[in-house]
Parts: sequence; C-alpha cells; structure tokens
Amino acid sequence: MSWFTELVLETELVQLRPLRAADKTQLVAAAADGRLWELWYTQVPSAETVDAYVDYALSEQAAGRALPFVVVEKTSGEVIGTTRLCNADTANKRLEIGYTWYASRVQRSAINSQCKLALLAHAFEQLGAIAVEFRTHWHNQASRAAIARLGAKQDGVLRSHRLDPDGALRDTVVFSILDSEWPTVRKSLQFKLARRAAD
Repeated sequence: MSWFTELVLETELVQLRPLRAADKTQLVAAAADGRLWELWYTQVPSAETVDAYVDYALSEQAAGRALPFVVVEKTSGEVIGTTRLCNADTANKRLEIGYTWYASRVQRSAINSQCKLALLAHAFEQLGAIAVEFRTHWHNQASRAAIARLGAKQDGVLRSHRLDPDGALRDTVVFSILDSEWPTVRKSLQFKLARRAAD
C-alpha cells in the first residue's frame, strides 16, 4: 500500500499540484529560462529528455515510491518548476525531497522556502515521517547552501555514489531533518519568510 495520496499544496505564492504527462511542454518552457538542462550536475529536462523525465517520475509514483509535483506561480498561472517527495521507505518512515528546480527568474526568491515549508509540513505532520532527506551533487554548491539554509544537517557524503550517463562518478551529499528537529526548523523558516515579506 502506498504511503502517498495525491494532493494539492498551497502557499502564498505558488500551488504544488500533481505532475501529469500533459505538463511536459510547460516544464521544458520553465527549464528554458536559464537553459537549466546545461548544468551538468543537475537533472533538469530538455525537449529531448522530458519524455523520459516525466515517465520515470510517474512510474515511481505508480510504484508508491514518489509523489511528483509541478510548481505553479499563482500570479501568472505558469509552471515554473517541479519538486518531488521520493525514495519513500515506508517501513522506516523516511523519505526524500528532491528533483527540485525552478525557472531562473524565480530562483533566490521566497518560492523555494515556501515550497519546502509546505512539503516538510506534509511529510512530518500528515505522513508522520521520522526523517526527511535531501540529496545533491557534491559540485552543486548553490543547492548545498540552499539545503543548509532550510535547517537541514549534513549527514555525510556518499563517494562514487552514482554513475552519470556519460560514465562520470557522482559524489552525493546527504542532508536530513529529523521529526524532533521539525518544530525548530518550521519556526526558523516561518521567521525568514516573514522577514523577507516585510522587507
């Protein structure tokens, strides 16, 4: 039985709604803002890879291991990125928030913090997760800094963790937030968002 049930999450700025095959064109348009697929240390779809990207996400959802979302900007109604609850370990009540990226124009805004707050609240308060992980490429310095700003702690580095399509070995940095840490992380995120809104 799957741990996940499809739902829509709302924040002030965005709506996170379930990913559909029909979203492929909008995802490519969002990724084109910054040509994000050219970043060698991330997995962002291009027109050539979006079919496989979305098909894999939906197959993981069908297997009960993931719940993929598109991120829709409320003011424009446009898809501006995607994120996912993934790698669910239902027996041990652990999951990961990953496959997150946003169009360049909304990066370094409040959107990522709002999305993470909504996803973390769902994971800890509705799903009863014991731990939520974040994983990123060793060379993705911006992602590592963003994860640390959320309040996640670095667990370690998985050396030669994965083979990239070109055969290069990836070192993966693993962070996590525990259920016991969630109240403090939530307070910190809410404070930062309130300060940003006041500026």
